[in-house]
Amino acid sequence: MTTSHSPVPVLPFADWLELIDDRSAALRVAAEAADPRARVPGCPDWTARDLVAHLGEVQRFWAATVAAGPAARPPAEASVPQSEPAGDLLAWSAESTSLLLETLGTAGPDTECWTWWAESGNPATSGAVARHQMQEAAVHARDAQETAGTTEPLPSDLALDALDEFLHVGFGSMDGWPHAPARVALASDEGHAWTLILDSTGASAVRGGPGGGPEADAVLSGSASDLLLALFRRVPWDGPGLRLIGDPDLVRQLVVWPPLG
Repeated sequence: MTTSHSPVPVLPFADWLELIDDRSAALRVAAEAADPRARVPGCPDWTARDLVAHLGEVQRFWAATVAAGPAARPPAEASVPQSEPAGDLLAWSAESTSLLLETLGTAGPDTECWTWWAESGNPATSGAVARHQMQEAAVHARDAQETAGTTEPLPSDLALDALDEFLHVGFGSMDGWPHAPARVALASDEGHAWTLILDSTGASAVRGGPGGGPEADAVLSGSASDLLLALFRRVPWDGPGLRLIGDPDLVRQLVVWPPLG
């Protein structure tokens, strides 16, 4: 596979904050339209109410983490204010989002803080937290929409950035690949590509297709939204929105490899 894909656009810090706000609001709109007891297809152990509570708890945790500054450990549970829902769930959720955004805005993009991915070599900063929380809100907003029967694709700019983050941080934090060494290329319809190199050390993401290097063992193509949702097991990797050239067993192994919350 040769490619002339352009560099992957990484969104600025201000856009991450705006999209956290937008996608968190979209989750609440969809959750309000759904039966609160309905099961979430992407997270079948959760109800719609559980989904709203989860995102709020996560946002409050990361607000406390960023506020604590440089640290060797995550904040103690007692230091996370109102970590469990109280009163009106949607109002509590909106307050959770506001708390996270206020904390990130005050910190700016470069404040160091604890992150679970620090050992992977990726930045452990408030900016990295903002980027990861944009992805979290976006995927769970889509979960809420699916629960309500109102799914829509993720915005392209968000999906491209979130896919880049997931490949570098999510996959980059994994232990050794448990199968034969391989390369998987992901090519977005928006014109950007990545190559994921899988071996006994784990996974390394390279922006761009294989180009003049070794050929990929599998190439999965589609919109950035569908590629991201497939890696999150929200849409089937062999569904109508995606196209595969190469080894289907390899892609199947890749999709089930990382643990997902």
